[in-house]
Amino acid sequence: MAHFEEVLKQSNVHPKPAGLVLQYGTAGFRTNAKQLDHIMFRMGMLATLRSKKTKATIGVMVTASHNPEEDNGVKLIDPMGEMLTPAWEDYATQLANVEQEELLTSLKDIIEKEAIQMSQEANVFVGKDTRSSSARLSQAVVDGVIALGSQLKDYGLVTTPQLHYMVCCQNTQGKYGEATLKGYYSKLCQAFIHLTKNASNRTDDQKHIYVDGANGIGALKMREMESHLKNDLRISIFNDGSRGKLNHECGADFVKVQQKPPTGIKINSGDRCCSFDGDADRIVYYYTDSQGLFHLLDGDKIASLISSFLKELTTQAGLDLVIAVVQTAYANGSSTRYLEDTMKVIVRCTKTGVKHLHHAAQEFDIGVYFEANGHGTVLFSKAAEEKIRQRAEDANINDEMKKAALLLQSTINVINQTVGDAIADMLLVEAILAVRGMTVKQWDAIYSDLPNRQLKVKVSDRRVIDTTDAERQAVSPAGLQEAIDSLVKKYRQARSFVRPSGTEDVVRVYAEADTQESADALAHEVSLAVYRLAGGVGHEPKPLH
Repeated sequence: MAHFEEVLKQSNVHPKPAGLVLQYGTAGFRTNAKQLDHIMFRMGMLATLRSKKTKATIGVMVTASHNPEEDNGVKLIDPMGEMLTPAWEDYATQLANVEQEELLTSLKDIIEKEAIQMSQEANVFVGKDTRSSSARLSQAVVDGVIALGSQLKDYGLVTTPQLHYMVCCQNTQGKYGEATLKGYYSKLCQAFIHLTKNASNRTDDQKHIYVDGANGIGALKMREMESHLKNDLRISIFNDGSRGKLNHECGADFVKVQQKPPTGIKINSGDRCCSFDGDADRIVYYYTDSQGLFHLLDGDKIASLISSFLKELTTQAGLDLVIAVVQTAYANGSSTRYLEDTMKVIVRCTKTGVKHLHHAAQEFDIGVYFEANGHGTVLFSKAAEEKIRQRAEDANINDEMKKAALLLQSTINVINQTVGDAIADMLLVEAILAVRGMTVKQWDAIYSDLPNRQLKVKVSDRRVIDTTDAERQAVSPAGLQEAIDSLVKKYRQARSFVRPSGTEDVVRVYAEADTQESADALAHEVSLAVYRLAGGVGHEPKPLH
């Protein structure tokens, strides 16, 4: 009971503003940093309960990813480095929103429902990004962890994927790797060096990458990693936090949405560039051609490159493994056709949100998942890893099969399977381009994206929109899907879908077609249909041109 007295005492230091309601979503809690002190304290306590329940280490990451500098947020990490299980997301929302005087009752309710033994030891890992509010807010997490009597390790400044990695290492007793930053860098970089050893004619050009660190934690961690890469990869880091604001006119989200290079980066035509987001769990690539035109290689292009490489290696190694790519409705239609028709890999479509993609990817021997925004990774089933290991150690196979199996083993080691990781994904892409002797331009040419447009329409209540078929079909309001279907028929190679935002009363509209004019016109016409049939607010959407 001493713990509960401590909880009461500490909760007065971290009081909840009366009436404030926040929801634990795909990205945990995320809002203006001034409103988060009580949330952080309470999530420290929830992580402790989750640790006692699972008899495992739980992670708490203080970050707001690609949001502006003044925001912050928090997400909990489950034992295998995955996102928090849905039932506990509900507890997180419950605990975050109870008023001060109900806090103990709410805690006891969770303890009772989950039959948690309070005498069970607990262990929590804490990490934070570089926002000015992160130090204060991560201290509130620590206060919550200590209030319920848990052990803790504070990793300080880390990327979100690094904390996911640490949690997984800790709970697999080191089988996945060593739960230190040095261990993380060593594992990834050694695997990268082994992969690129097989690049017979690597030019200096291919050894050089320009990285936009979004003025965030990714830039700091890239600096730390450089020494582990020896001279196998030269990294020029821009937007490293020394001058600019976090995520301001830079970072993966800016580049993807604005379709242009970030400010603060000077590049020549053909230079290979990539951008991380604020907590380094997303990555997009890009370059400008000799005419000065900007070319974006987003999550779809990254997934296509990785899956084709894995398909090639498994075939060379003589392994019969099922490879699938998991996409969302936002994936460009050209990428889906390339994967299904050219590469002959399975494509599965899920609802938007990383947890849905991660879950679907677990159903295959090798599951590659990337959202178009650049968040993604590769998952290998235990059985697939075992088959690859056996093949690599088989003395009775020819040299080509053995080489392919060893390359697959290094590929597994360069990937962070717990979550999308910009650093690991970058090393994997760089290794594949090196092994194949490919330029960024050649990679870009594997297929041409269909022109597309995303818009949003303000509505009085986003819940009037209901979807099915992985958000590709609108079920309600009545008549909306029929309207979309008839509009799509007017254009070539066209498709369009609408979905409600997860956080605000807007409906997101996506359209693609054979020309940019057609994609823009279709997006506008679908927006009008949404405005008229789903209770649009304000002025009717205007044409784009």
